[in-house]
Amino acid sequence: MNYKNEAQDIYELWEGQSKPYAKENTVKEYEKMSWGTMCVFNVTEPTLSVYKAKGENTGIGVIIIPGGAYEAEGIYLEGHDLAKVVVDQGINAAVLKYRLPNPETSDQPNLVPLSDARRALKILRQLAEKYGISKNKVGVIGFSAGSHLAAVTSLWKSNDAEENPDFSGYIYGVTSLSEENVEWFEKNLYHRKMTDEELLQNRLLDLVNGETPPAFLVHAYNDDLVKVEETTQFAQKLNEGKVSIEMHLFPKGGHGFGIGRKKDGTDQWVQLFVNWLKSSIH
Repeated sequence: MNYKNEAQDIYELWEGQSKPYAKENTVKEYEKMSWGTMCVFNVTEPTLSVYKAKGENTGIGVIIIPGGAYEAEGIYLEGHDLAKVVVDQGINAAVLKYRLPNPETSDQPNLVPLSDARRALKILRQLAEKYGISKNKVGVIGFSAGSHLAAVTSLWKSNDAEENPDFSGYIYGVTSLSEENVEWFEKNLYHRKMTDEELLQNRLLDLVNGETPPAFLVHAYNDDLVKVEETTQFAQKLNEGKVSIEMHLFPKGGHGFGIGRKKDGTDQWVQLFVNWLKSSIH
C-alpha cells in the first residue's frame, strides 16, 4: 500500500483565524499502523485535501470523513483511497483530516470534529468555482466514527446553510444511542458523562425528518464491531421520513473494509456510490 496524500491542493481549515474550542497544547501529530492500516493520531491542525475531478466534471463535491473511533483517523484506507477512485469518474473529492477530541487540546472536545466538518463544507463551497463544483451538490461520506460525524453534520442543522451537506454517505456507520455507544461517546468523544440534553441530541434516529439529505448506506452483515442494525434501522427511519435512500448490505466484509475487497464482494460499493451520485444528486 502506498501511503501518500496525492491531492492537488491542501487547505488549512482555520488558516488565519483561531480554531474553535482549541486551547494551548504541546500535542504532536503522528502516523502509525493501527487496525491493519496507517492512521494519523493527535490531529490538532485540521486540513482539507482536495482532488479535482478528471474527465467530465459532474459538479459534485464529496467530503470524505475517515473513521478511527475518535482515537485516530484511517486517513488513507478510508480517505485518500476513495478520493483517488471517484475523481476518475468526474466526482470532486476532498479528504477531511479533522481534529480529534482530546481534553488536552480542547475545552469542549465533543464539538471539535463537528466544527471542522462544517468548516470543510463551507470551504469546499467557497472553492466551488475553482474546481467546477456546484454549490448545491456538496455532501459528505463517512466511515465508522467518520460516518457518525457525517450523521451529526447532516442531522444537527447549522444556521449557516453553507455548513449543511446536500447528501450523505454512511459506510458501516454508528447511528444509535445504545449503551455501548453511550460508553464510547463518553470515553472518546465527550471525555466525561453526557448530560440529559446531550443524550437527547444524540438520539439521531429521532432527528430524521423530511429535510434530512439523501443518503447512501453500506454495511456488512458480519460486522462484529458496529452491528448491521445501525444501518438498517437508520435506513428505516430515513424511509419513514420520505428521505431518498439507497442501501447495500454485504454478507461478508466485517468492519473497516474501506473501498472494499474483491474476495468478499465489498469492492462493488464504490461504483454503486458513484452511480447513485450521478443519478440522484442534481
